[in-house]
Amino acid sequence: MRIYLCAYAKNMLDSTLFTLKFIHMEKTMNRYEQGIERFKEIKGNGADKSIERLRSLHPDLEKLVMEFAFSDIYGRPELDMKSREIATVAALAAMGHTAQLKVHVQAALNVGVTKVEIVEIILQMALYAGFPAAINAMQAAREVFDDMESNKINTSGGGMKPERKKLASI
Repeated sequence: MRIYLCAYAKNMLDSTLFTLKFIHMEKTMNRYEQGIERFKEIKGNGADKSIERLRSLHPDLEKLVMEFAFSDIYGRPELDMKSREIATVAALAAMGHTAQLKVHVQAALNVGVTKVEIVEIILQMALYAGFPAAINAMQAAREVFDDMESNKINTSGGGMKPERKKLASI
């Protein structure tokens, strides 16, 4: 009887583990697809090119970014996309990561953050991250704004209001 119960318990455990693994795999695929869709929503035009560029660095890195960043984190309902991009711009400005900051300045504009708000976020970072970080961030933001005005960058227009498109030089 004891051997039978042990064998039965082992089979149940194996079956449960297999089921959990299958559900996890199915969920991972779903997370990836959700991440891709959210990334495209945030990035706007050029999202496919950005995904390919990230995939060319390493496919596993692209998969992790799409699943964790854009599905698990950006997909949480407690903050809207505009709030998330405001936080991202602030963090990247404070850390001095200007290459990614440029990407997220464009993304912020795509989800409704205005140029004026981006400038204010960067000015706020001068207080907490220092003037060198704020100066570098402002330069990165200005490059994105200039590229947009010269049509090098075509945003999806998510939050851009016509009256906000003309901003005095920063």
